[in-house]
Amino acid sequence: MAPRFRTAGRGDAEVVARLHADSWRRHYRGAYSDAYLDGDVVADRLAVWSQRLAAPAGTVTLLAQDGTGDALGFVHLVLDDDPAWGSLVDNLHVTAARQRTGVGRALLRRAAAEAVAGAASPALYLWVLEQNTAARAFYAAMGAAHAGTVPVGPPGGDPTRLVGAPAKLRMSWPDASACAAPTA
Repeated sequence: MAPRFRTAGRGDAEVVARLHADSWRRHYRGAYSDAYLDGDVVADRLAVWSQRLAAPAGTVTLLAQDGTGDALGFVHLVLDDDPAWGSLVDNLHVTAARQRTGVGRALLRRAAAEAVAGAASPALYLWVLEQNTAARAFYAAMGAAHAGTVPVGPPGGDPTRLVGAPAKLRMSWPDASACAAPTA
């Protein structure tokens, strides 16, 4: 069954936080410390998502659900985040069971369509961990170009949450319409 998409609201903070924490635990090992990822990362993400979804001005968070209402993934977009790079896809996470099934592609296309419709700049970008080769390949297949590499900032500003000095890559689309799809 095809996923359904809707705008996430304040009541979705826990679902989004759990998806986010699960994705970090699966994909961020080696960049984020095991102590952080194995600890109460859900509570950490819940604090972040409770705040974001309570005050969503200038952002869009889209939730993908199956026919029973179970969450399959989400994307969070910050409109016109950067004057040069445009709107930021701040998070895109899909459950392990639904990766490589089109959910991530649909979420990214919907985020791009939101940027095209609601942002002043047509550009779109995101950050991906250098070690996350599967995600890097996905974004490249969606038409993004690698536009620089910088060090990863520690989650919550706590340097003990990092392992070594991981890097993140900026992936960009000068025109979000290149990867947008109709949201009807």
